[in-house]
Amino acid sequence: MEASAEESVSTEQKQRKTDQPAAPDGLPTPRRYWAVATLILGITITVLDSSMSNVALPAISAALGIPASQTVWVVLAYSLTVVGCMLPLSAVAERVGFRRMFGLGMAVFLLASISAALSNTMTHLVVSRVGQGLGSAMLMCLFGGIMRNTYPLSRLAAGISLNAFTVGIMAVLGPTLGALLLQWFSWQVIFLVNIPLCLLSFAGIRFLPEMPRRSGPFDWTACALSALLFGLALFGLESLGREPATAALCLLVAALLAWAIVRRSWGQPAPVVPIDLLRIRSVGYAVAASALFFAAQMAAFVALPFYFKARYGASYAEVGLYLGAWAIGGAVMAPISAYAAARYPVAVLCALGAIMMSLGLSGLLLAPVNSGAGWLATCMFIGGIGFGFFQTPNNRAMLGGAPRHRSGAAGGMQATTRVFGQGVGTAFAGLAFQLSTAHGAAFGVGVAITCAIGALMVNVLRHLDPTPDGRF
Repeated sequence: MEASAEESVSTEQKQRKTDQPAAPDGLPTPRRYWAVATLILGITITVLDSSMSNVALPAISAALGIPASQTVWVVLAYSLTVVGCMLPLSAVAERVGFRRMFGLGMAVFLLASISAALSNTMTHLVVSRVGQGLGSAMLMCLFGGIMRNTYPLSRLAAGISLNAFTVGIMAVLGPTLGALLLQWFSWQVIFLVNIPLCLLSFAGIRFLPEMPRRSGPFDWTACALSALLFGLALFGLESLGREPATAALCLLVAALLAWAIVRRSWGQPAPVVPIDLLRIRSVGYAVAASALFFAAQMAAFVALPFYFKARYGASYAEVGLYLGAWAIGGAVMAPISAYAAARYPVAVLCALGAIMMSLGLSGLLLAPVNSGAGWLATCMFIGGIGFGFFQTPNNRAMLGGAPRHRSGAAGGMQATTRVFGQGVGTAFAGLAFQLSTAHGAAFGVGVAITCAIGALMVNVLRHLDPTPDGRF
């Protein structure tokens, strides 16, 4: 039977007593509030950028005269960079410090956003998105560790809920703001929104927590192997429909790299690729469920703008409102799921979230062509409720199940899992477009439903596991 949230807290408190040296349980007030504000601003910047970029894909396709299957690289270049760099950068952050990494990441993201705003070719835009991905990786690898060391453990679920609520609100504003800007300006303007937010964030860096810095030799080989692993895996998935032989080779090499990384990292106490954390059953289940769930979410968000425009003739503003309904559902459920996470098994809550997301997306796929805006918005709202119901309990299981002294690695793993899942969803959505020009968007929604059902199966296994707190 799945352990309750209170049992997870008790387990972590016992583990914390064994950590040497002992770290304070969160930041004191009022510093905690300023640190939370800075963290929320960092999350806002990354979420706004990704959500507005998705809405702009049809406009980029039309302006640059490229097919929809190629515009996926605007998202995929970003995802490849983030997912390939996240784990190495989280290990680097443990050596250089959270605050220094946060400032450097924000500076890189700011410069890359300016470059993206000045883009007038697909090549320039993709290179700029790589730069944004590098800056985002520097930031996102810190979010979990900052949160774990900012809040006391007893308040961690509330902190995760606040983060999820922020993601929901920004995901509402992102598509809506992006759609409005596209109605009035060219697509390049959506990247200018990042500039004032990045500048503001520098004022809060001094309030962020710092963990004792790790010393000793750095495993550069594992860093290179992990970057190649994730990059080849996503590139191989994206290339399946276009170049199947190349895709198969990339996936084979990625599998061999995964084997080599596991062999190299298995006996290390704090490996760059946190195999030690994945061996904790509660963390392993959380990672698997998270990867599938975020793959479902991203496949849906890549395919749905094209689906709404092709099937229902929706305007950019209407597409933004539909995507906003999803985000509202997630934001509404964030505090409710935080309350439920302390009282009910994680697997049950996450399974319910997967079911609701599947139902919402199925309602869109099966709806007749003359369905009104109310039905489409309702289905998106239901999908968003499922997504919001999933995030807080699953992320709490992932972060709370890791030892305190490995919170930086746990945060990097959480972010890597999310972005890798999103990259997989993007790649499969691109494959759907390659397989069928006429029905590619509908196939992409079908991919999202399949991934959500996969997340449901993981949570069924998690619920049935008799030893959820053991090791694999």
